[in-house]
Amino acid sequence: MHEARVIWQSSGDFAANRYTRGHLWRFDGGAEVKASASPSVVPVPLSDPAAVDPEEAFLASISSCHMLWFLDFSRQAGFEPTTYEDRATGALVSDGGRMWIPRVDLNIRVTWAEAPDADTHKALHDKAHHACFIANSVRSEIVVNLLENTP
Repeated sequence: MHEARVIWQSSGDFAANRYTRGHLWRFDGGAEVKASASPSVVPVPLSDPAAVDPEEAFLASISSCHMLWFLDFSRQAGFEPTTYEDRATGALVSDGGRMWIPRVDLNIRVTWAEAPDADTHKALHDKAHHACFIANSVRSEIVVNLLENTP
């Protein structure tokens, strides 16, 4: 069982829709993260641009899950990544009045102690994508873009 606590306290004029969207995410291991509605959805100062918004967290959870599986499958295959960076992107769109993120792009750059060939590198990402719990839990299309495969 996994758990995340979301904690919000009223501040501002709630009835007039001028209340803070800032809140706290508290995780079972003790980590706390400042969270808020996105400033693109709720203007500052009612949102906090320095906090993580749900859309960013959605992208980060997909990216992180993919990376963790990729690293494990790379290890199992005898390859050693030395750095891994992903700039995950996605955009909210309206679909019949419902907002959602239909596509997530993982824009991944990996460096290696000794790089596998391009087909093996791609296969490791494909295997990671299919193993990722988060990717298997969402209806968004997830596209893996390999930006670089350097030694």
